[in-house]
Amino acid sequence: MTENYFNYFTEIEDHFQKARGSGLFLLSPIDWALIEGWKTAGIPLEAVLRGIDQAFEKWRKRPARARIQMVNSLAYCAQAVASEAQTMATGAAAKSSQTEAPFPVDTVRIFVANNAMAVRKAGHEDIAASLEGLDLEALFGDLEQLEQRLTAIEEKMIARLRAAASDETLFEARRSFDQDMKAYRSKMSADQLAMLEKQFLERKLLQTSGLPRLSLFYMQQ
Repeated sequence: MTENYFNYFTEIEDHFQKARGSGLFLLSPIDWALIEGWKTAGIPLEAVLRGIDQAFEKWRKRPARARIQMVNSLAYCAQAVASEAQTMATGAAAKSSQTEAPFPVDTVRIFVANNAMAVRKAGHEDIAASLEGLDLEALFGDLEQLEQRLTAIEEKMIARLRAAASDETLFEARRSFDQDMKAYRSKMSADQLAMLEKQFLERKLLQTSGLPRLSLFYMQQ
């Protein structure tokens, strides 16, 4: 794992803003859910960045009259990212995940402790205990295993939130998703849309509950 790997979100955000030519542009909840989906699916950062470049290159080649509307969402780049990911998957050799950590163990310890405090405050004592029970000193030598353990705990927390959510909450989240995705549905496959809706809903549930993301990726946000 490299430093850029754990800067997955910020690297993609910065690259999209530069490709768009607007550093002040803010990503939408749909955009963040899409990045989370790429991360969860194991799509390499390099594939995402290449896909963004390819999508904008294609957009800039369009006639000027067809470029009146700016690219306002990462969803526009989804197909290009999927194509780049496929290219890398078929041609790239596997890389070792055992590299020097890009941050000190104390940073990880503080991050995990703060998250444990937040989930305990929200009434999830067992989740907090699971976080506090991690042997961070030992796991720090294998960040991939630590990330997997944090993700497993987060998935348990999200499953609980989803089971407890009211029908109205789920309906409103799906309606919001459908409205935001109207302009981009034709650019994405059914599988991509299903993945994105799942990530969007999970993000909404966590935000509504005031609960943190537990993955190491979110130390950078």
